[in-house]
Amino acid sequence: MDERTLDHLAESAADLIFRSKKIVAFTGAGVSTESGIPDFRSPGGIWDRFDPDDFTYQKFVGSADARRKQWQLLWKDRLTETVQPNPAHYAIAELDRRGKLDCVITQNVDSLHQTAGVPDDKVLELHGSMRRVLCLQCGRRYPMAEIKKRLYDGEEVPGCEACHGILKPDVVLFGEALPDAVFSEAAFRAEHCDLFIVVGSSLVVYPAAQLPAYAADSGATLIIINLSETPMDRQASILIRAKAGEAMTRIMQKLAKKMNG
Repeated sequence: MDERTLDHLAESAADLIFRSKKIVAFTGAGVSTESGIPDFRSPGGIWDRFDPDDFTYQKFVGSADARRKQWQLLWKDRLTETVQPNPAHYAIAELDRRGKLDCVITQNVDSLHQTAGVPDDKVLELHGSMRRVLCLQCGRRYPMAEIKKRLYDGEEVPGCEACHGILKPDVVLFGEALPDAVFSEAAFRAEHCDLFIVVGSSLVVYPAAQLPAYAADSGATLIIINLSETPMDRQASILIRAKAGEAMTRIMQKLAKKMNG
């Protein structure tokens, strides 16, 4: 996308944001990749090197060997290595500081929206968070940093210290349903916003990909910022084919001029 086109679209998006009262930002892998986090599904991603069928919830629960394989993937690929928010995260946090953001609904599991400054109670993590580990038996949660240390010290399949139950990264695995409460809340927020902004998602992973349609069907205006096509493109009032950080930074620069007057 050339500079003049991006500038024009950013101006139009800033106008919509300026006039909106309740904005939902919906973020996908295209936001996290700009922080150096691999996109599992893209060429060169994790699933180019591993079979997703080996990483299902059913295998994780049913086999100690499967748990060992998944924990070693987590450790060796350093999927929880310290990463930092990028300009897209900070731009969305700025929406909150300016009183425009109702919530962030994210498909990402890195919790970088909170790191960038969005309050935790305004971030709905549809697929959980890699910063937490959950005991499937007693429900106790551990910081991932604590479990990483146990892996580093040689524990191949960490178990719960309280009840010896199975520990699982607090994320949704293949074959595992999204948490009902989180998805229901996300659907409610989508249906009651006046502007729904998709940032860095191709909208192909269901049921999360239904949420923009919920918003549009309820009368919200739709902005889509994504490098590739999405099934919702025709319903978007503004469609920006650009990287998340570049587009959101430009939009927020335009918005700042409008709000600072």
